[in-house]
Amino acid sequence: MAIPKNIILVIIGFAATLFSIVLATPGTATFYTNYVPSACYGSTPQGTIIAAASDPLWADGKICGKTFNVTCTGPTNPVPHPCTGKSMVVKIVDHCPGCGGTLDLSKEVFSTIANPVAGVIKIDYVQ
Repeated sequence: MAIPKNIILVIIGFAATLFSIVLATPGTATFYTNYVPSACYGSTPQGTIIAAASDPLWADGKICGKTFNVTCTGPTNPVPHPCTGKSMVVKIVDHCPGCGGTLDLSKEVFSTIANPVAGVIKIDYVQ
């Protein structure tokens, strides 16, 4: 008995979704508002769909220009349900030494994926 093609496609889609979830790295995110100058691009603006990398990710600037899909996964403080359910792909343009999160997102990105009142959120990110 042959398995219908639509069932096979559903199984493949489900497996691909699980695979991408497994590859996501958990972390935290904060936000910032002054985007220029940046450690990667100096005084050349890179837009607002950007982020700065914390010390553990910085790797002497090798992360500059890389993109990450970032998703809010929950609160880190008493602000209930900060996540909007949206994800965004950000470009790393800066270094945030000693920042309070794994990624320091532009305020525009943070506001899209979470309530900015939260200040710090839990995230998953995938390159």
